[in-house]
Amino acid sequence: MPGDEHAGAELTRTTQHAITYASRVASAAKERNARHRADNAELIKQFEQRRLAGSGTERTPSTVRDTAKRFRSAGGLVNPRLPVRAESVAPGRPKAAESPRSGDDDEDFSQERIMLRWD
Repeated sequence: MPGDEHAGAELTRTTQHAITYASRVASAAKERNARHRADNAELIKQFEQRRLAGSGTERTPSTVRDTAKRFRSAGGLVNPRLPVRAESVAPGRPKAAESPRSGDDDEDFSQERIMLRWD
């Protein structure tokens, strides 16, 4: 039948277009991932050298912070109040772990003490 030939040709053409499109999308994704890997490798290298692009110690401009705050508020997102530098606490040294008490027979359940007791 003439209609079947047309339908078959149309199906073949559509299939080829789908394969071509999928191939383009996969190629674009591979290129994008390669760029991301290269960017990440560069950031890792900078981090290891203790220098990051843009100097991470610079304060974000207030216009950018205000815009971000309005965006979060408009979207109903959590808008935490972050402490200002004056309110920040400098990190201190970790406290040393307390040594276990010695000489208290009631709380000593070590296997060595139990095994050596001949009462």
